[in-house]
Formats: sequence, structure tokens, C-alpha cells
Amino acid sequence: MNRKLWLFKPIVYVMVIFCTLVVFATFFVSKLLFWIEAALLLALYIYLLVSLSKVNKDINEYLQYMAKTLDSQMHGFLPNFPLPVVVSNDLDEIIWYNKPFESTVIHNKQMIGSSINILVPDVDLEGDILTKGIRLRYEDGNFKVYMLPAMGKNNDILRVFYFLDETELRHYTNEFFETRLSVAMILLDSYDELLQDAKDSEKTRIIGAVEETLEKFSIEHNCYLSRTARRDRYIAIIEERHLKKILEGRFRLLDDIRELDFPDLKTRASVSIGVGRGAANLTDAEKLAEQALEMALGRGGDQAAVKTENGGFEFFGGIHKGVEKRTRVKSRIVASALKELIMASDNVMVMGHRYADIDSLGSAVGMARFALSCKKPTYVVLDPTKNLATALLKRVYENGHNDLFVAPPHALKLVKPNTLLIIVDTHVAMLTESPDLLNACKNVVIIDHHRKMVGHIEDTRIFFHEPNASSASEMVTELLQYSGDNYPISPIEAEALLAGITLDTKNFVMGTGVRTFEAAAYLRKMGADTIEVKKIFSGSMSAYQKRTKLVSSARIYKNCAIAGAADTTNEIKIVAPQTADELLNITGVDASFVMYDYAGEISISARSLGKMNVQLIMEKLGGGGHHTMAGTQLKGETLENAMTLLEKAIDEYYDIYIKEDKKETE
Repeated sequence: MNRKLWLFKPIVYVMVIFCTLVVFATFFVSKLLFWIEAALLLALYIYLLVSLSKVNKDINEYLQYMAKTLDSQMHGFLPNFPLPVVVSNDLDEIIWYNKPFESTVIHNKQMIGSSINILVPDVDLEGDILTKGIRLRYEDGNFKVYMLPAMGKNNDILRVFYFLDETELRHYTNEFFETRLSVAMILLDSYDELLQDAKDSEKTRIIGAVEETLEKFSIEHNCYLSRTARRDRYIAIIEERHLKKILEGRFRLLDDIRELDFPDLKTRASVSIGVGRGAANLTDAEKLAEQALEMALGRGGDQAAVKTENGGFEFFGGIHKGVEKRTRVKSRIVASALKELIMASDNVMVMGHRYADIDSLGSAVGMARFALSCKKPTYVVLDPTKNLATALLKRVYENGHNDLFVAPPHALKLVKPNTLLIIVDTHVAMLTESPDLLNACKNVVIIDHHRKMVGHIEDTRIFFHEPNASSASEMVTELLQYSGDNYPISPIEAEALLAGITLDTKNFVMGTGVRTFEAAAYLRKMGADTIEVKKIFSGSMSAYQKRTKLVSSARIYKNCAIAGAADTTNEIKIVAPQTADELLNITGVDASFVMYDYAGEISISARSLGKMNVQLIMEKLGGGGHHTMAGTQLKGETLENAMTLLEKAIDEYYDIYIKEDKKETE
């Protein structure tokens, strides 16, 4: 405080000298005025001397008070303490601090009498600062502060704050995390299909344009980029600080590659990216990147997946439909490997997802035929009371296949040490018809077309996953063509598979490719009756009325048709997806969502015409599915709350993906 006072004394002295000179100058103008001013100036001198004397006295008394407040032990200990220390009273006034505090924390400023809250703002003085300490930033320094209560000589309540200077430590800690390395695996999607129709000179131009875009990406983000031994794959090493910018830009590289213009090509170039982030070393980061790339490809490609060491995934892109691969090599290899597994097994169980639909049941029946052709005891695990394919199931029963089906509880009793479990139309454990059966079987095969979800079944003998296939029935049909001609499928089995394809393609309108029609042609050749398939989709009058009522109650929200029903009958499980399909016929509707309250949870069926990826919207609500067909279940929610959550998910989708798509179009 003395120093603060002395900062003002020079100003006072200058003003006094100035006034004195003015008074003397007045003598030459008017002697009367001079004597008046001289008297006033003398009174001013006397007032200043008295005031300064009083201020000095007050300061000395305050300093004596502070000296008395700190007891003898604190007097002897704190001034020599090597860490910065400051003491405040019960009025939160700073009453003392040592030299290290003055030089390190406040840089020789004077803060005696100031509020301690300037240094330690909004802190609970009874909380962590007493035990764990708190971190704070003051001016350009970072400190960890501890506080201990103390008693002065006069039983005054004091608080002693200890400041640990962490400025340099925080700098290097931040630098450590900012320079941690992540590995990115970049795959040029459908490399062979992209180049197979191009001339040699055109191939060079295409690869050159792709690599030039990748090089610009590596220069912009200061990362190491190299092509691997595989022609279609690249590896990048990226520092965390640059990866953050890439994530903020939502992997602009995906759009840059897609925007490359090759007029002679039938398809656009695209890349899939897998990033391993936060691993302990580069080896682990590479493994995470491989898993992330596999997940990105399993979701249809043309997107980026980031996997952290704790197992979480974050996805970017994926709003465009994947490109169908026309090769059948994979199907032939899987069929051969599957035959070997079946031949080595004691028996075979085929299981779809819970509340099996026509695609799940049809593909299960098809795989049962595949296993039976290997002369192994085979069973289809299905709950006859909880499924959405009653019409197809009835027709299969009528054609002498009723002994093929077993309920989940009975299936558990049939499990043997070498039982082979084939799961169709899903790859998530909790969605299977019987998770207990999955846990009981050591040998598991997955056949699915849905885009890969986090938490998929691992440790499988075969994971046959084609996210660009129209349905699981299409995939099974391809496998059956390589099962041999000794045991051809029957017409009813062909109809079951054709019905599954018809359901998931919405009568061959959505998600179809060359292989879809080839599979349908094969099934027609094997005796599938399209009239009988049409009858499978016939509904009752009450179902039609419910569907009509749902359609009329729908409302439009951001080009999405949304409808809700409080119906608790089993029929609603069939009516809801049919309604979602029908709502897509309305002009201006890009996606439809139909929700219903059943068995204490809200189920949502989502459909789209391809412009919107409903899988991404359903994933925000804990579900999943495919680009044009997805769903989810919300436990413990009302229809009103579910509507709110759905609208929020649609808003987030529009904010991220629709804006990106518009930028790309522009």
C-alpha cells in the first residue's frame, strides 16, 4: 500500500508547484488577487501535510494489524516458504503474501487490501481446494491452488493459499497430447470396378487425380501419407492437433474425392477411411484403424469411421448409397467355406432376428436347405407366436416343413459341442431371436446385409456381410447357387426367398442391383410362383383400415412424414412398416417414420427413397438398419416424447448431412 501511495505523491507535488507558480505570476497582475491566492495556497499546504500524515498513520496501523494477525509460527515459516503464498482474512481481503508470490504470480504488482476473488474467482472454499486442489489460470500463468484455514493471534479466521506454478508443465502436457499420433487407413472404394472399363491412359489419369487430392490433404494437415503394397490403399500418420481440424471439417476429403470429374466413368470415385485414435502406440493405432475401416466398409463405404482405444466409434459421411460390386467371387468362397463348416458340425441351427419378418424367415429357410443338402440335422429357430411373417410361415407349414422349426427354449436343448449356428438378417447379438442360443454355440456364421452397427457379433467363423445387397434372401440365394445341383431348392423355398427380396426391395423398386434381378431370375427358374408371393403380402380389412388411418394422421416435418399409433395389437407390427412404405408415395416426402407403443416400448419404422439415410437418424436413437430402411425401439418413453426425440434427430441430420450435401451439389 505504501508503494501505491507513493505512486500518487509525484502527481501531488507537481500540482503544488504548478499552483505556486500561478500564484507568483498573479503578483504582476493584481496584488490583491495575489494575497488572496497566497492565503489559499498556504491553507492547501497545511491540508496536504495533515492528510498525508494521517494516511501514513493509517497505513502503519494496517501493517501493524497484519503483523499481529499472523502468529509467530506463520511469521517465521511463510516468508521463507519457497512456493508462492498469499493470506486473506474472513472478509476475503489479501493481507499478506511472500516474495515468490509477488514475483511469480502477480509480477510485482501490489494487491494488499484487494479481494482474493480476483485470484481465485467463484471457488467453493469448502470443496476440492482443501484436499485435491483446483487448477486456475491467472494472466499468462497456470497454477494449482491449495487452501488451508488458519487462525491469527486474535483468533481471526485466515485462509492461506499455496500456488504451484504449472505453466511449463501444462505447456508440455498439452504439447504431448497435441502431438499424439493417429493412423488413418484410406481405401479407394471399388478399385477394380472403377477402372475396369477405363483405358490405360485414363487409368493413369484417374489414379493421378486421386493421389493429387490425397497429397493436398496431407500437405494441408501436415501428415505423413504413403501408398501401401495394395494398390487401392493408403496410410496416413496424423498428429492430434491436425486430426481435430479434420474432424471439425467432417472429413472434407470424402467430398473432394467424390467431386473428381471423370466423364467416361459410370461411377464416381469415393474413399472409405478408418482412423485409429488415442492408442498407446502406432501398432495399436494401426489395429484400431483397420477395425474402423472395416466398420466404414460394413456401413456401405464412402465414409469415415474413427475408433478410439475405449472402443467407441464416430462416423462421418455415409449419406450416399454404396456402389454395388458385381463380382460373385466372395459368394463362391463363402459357400465353399460354409460347406466345410457344416460337414464338420454335429447339427445346424439357423436363426434370424426377433420378431422375424419375411426376409428373415425366407433367408432362414434358404439356409436350412443349404445345410440339409450337406445331410446334417438342421433346425430353424423361430418363435411362432412373435413374428411378422405369419402368412409365409403358414404357407411353409402347409407344404410339409413344419418339422423344420423349433422354438428358442427347445433349441437350447439341441445344442451339441459342435453345433453350427447360422444367423441371418442381423449381426447384433441383442437383436437375435435367442441371445441365449448365441451364447451357447461356439461356432457362429453371420449372413447379413444391414449396415454394420457398433456392438456387432465378434469371434465368428464366417462373417458374410454385404451392405450393398438388397436383402439377406438375395445373399442366401447366391450361396444356394454354389451348393450343388444334387439337392435343388423346392418351389416353396424359392417363394420364401423371393418374398424376402420383394419385401426389402419394396417390389424391386429400392436397393436393387444387377445381382438382385439375377437372384430373382434363379428363384423363378426354381419354381417360385409370383402370384403366391403376392398373396403372402395380402392383409386383412382391419389392417388396411389401420394403415389408412395412420396415413391420414401423418404430418410433414422437414420433408419427413411422421405418424404415430397407440395400437397395442400384434397387427400393428405389420401395419407400421407398410404405412411407412405407403407414406413415401406422397409428393415431397423424402423419408417416413411410423411409431407405435407396444409392450412398454416405442418402436419406430423408418423408410426413405434414398435421398435421406434413415439409418443415421435411427442410430441417433439407439437403432440402426439400412440406407433406405431402418428402425429402433425406445424403452420407457411415451409417444409424445418419442416424437420430440425423433424431431431432434432429424434436426441434427439436417444440420450435418443435408447441409454437406447441398454444399457438394453447389
